[in-house]
Amino acid sequence: MPDDALLGSLLAAVDASPDDVPLRLHVADLLAARDRLPEALAHCTQALSRAPGDPRAVALLQRLTAAIARPVEPGFDWGRAEQELGPLEAGFAQEYRPDAVTEDVERPSLTLADVGGMEQVKQRLEMTLLGPMRNPELARAFGTSTAGGLLLYGPPGCGKTFVARAVAGELGASFYEVGISDVLDMYTGSSERNLTQVFEAARRNAPCVLFFDEVDALGQKRSHLTHSSSMRNTVNTLLAELDAGRNEGVFVLGATNHPWDVDSALRRPGRFDRMLLVLPPDAPARAAILRHHLRDRPVSGIDLDRLTRSTEHFSGADLAHLCTTAVERALADSVRLGSVRPVGMADLDAALAEVRPSTGPWFATARNVVAFANTDGSYDDLAAYLKQNRKL
Repeated sequence: MPDDALLGSLLAAVDASPDDVPLRLHVADLLAARDRLPEALAHCTQALSRAPGDPRAVALLQRLTAAIARPVEPGFDWGRAEQELGPLEAGFAQEYRPDAVTEDVERPSLTLADVGGMEQVKQRLEMTLLGPMRNPELARAFGTSTAGGLLLYGPPGCGKTFVARAVAGELGASFYEVGISDVLDMYTGSSERNLTQVFEAARRNAPCVLFFDEVDALGQKRSHLTHSSSMRNTVNTLLAELDAGRNEGVFVLGATNHPWDVDSALRRPGRFDRMLLVLPPDAPARAAILRHHLRDRPVSGIDLDRLTRSTEHFSGADLAHLCTTAVERALADSVRLGSVRPVGMADLDAALAEVRPSTGPWFATARNVVAFANTDGSYDDLAAYLKQNRKL
């Protein structure tokens, strides 16, 4: 099979099995070998979101970011290359803009009422963010400011992006989601330019919730970067844009699975100065998620209460995977029988024996952070949760 055909088949396999981390990393390796670095970085990021701390994924991320940040080698004769290439057609020159950012701004219709459970998260959002933004006069009277950003953190797959989108709906604002692949670029200076364009797009669409997913990758600790790394310039640009006096009506939210890897300068007042812990869904949220994923499928005899009790510490992504596994089992039986056999509790019990909560490794890391790196009390909410759930 030709290489391109093989890669196409593997990409299709990833689309069919998005949670297959080894497959996704293999595809990322192949894309990197073909100098398709942004695509490779996107797959590597998805792998890390599903398997935080995976050594192979971490090593690949470091290799890709280093390759993207690597400056063009000196000595290349651009004038001669231009002469050999000849004049570019106007259409091509207009379409190819390596520093252009896709302005994918949406207007969400959902609100926090659409978020099942998670009452503590909703209350904290109301107190720290939504209340002052809805009542700026009262906020000023009490000497508080609506400036600055909010950093959502917690285990992967627990709905941080969904919550951020609901915040935009609550405010009646536009929602602009930005991932690291939207910013990082292999050309020197392009990452910083992309980041500036992101903020400019958010200002044009104000009121706007500007949401940075995996902000630890964009704003990683500069002490971990070499002085020659262009990633330092990206972090500096992010700091400058957050400090800019032109962000009126732009509400900046960030999400990370590893807040301890975020540069401390990003946590200063006026930047991501507030943190909100987003934990695995509680019982009402799990029931709502399970009901959603089983809603349009043939089911029979489902004991939702028992299923909810059996899935404590499951992330939202784990619950979706659980339902998919049970459905696949019922579908296989239906194919053999030649007729529809509804999904039952036996299918879900079998899936429960196979699918385990993915949040365990994250909490193992978090426990060490709470024990040794919580001197300023930033992770007191996390410490309280771990104290109540000692088995994690």
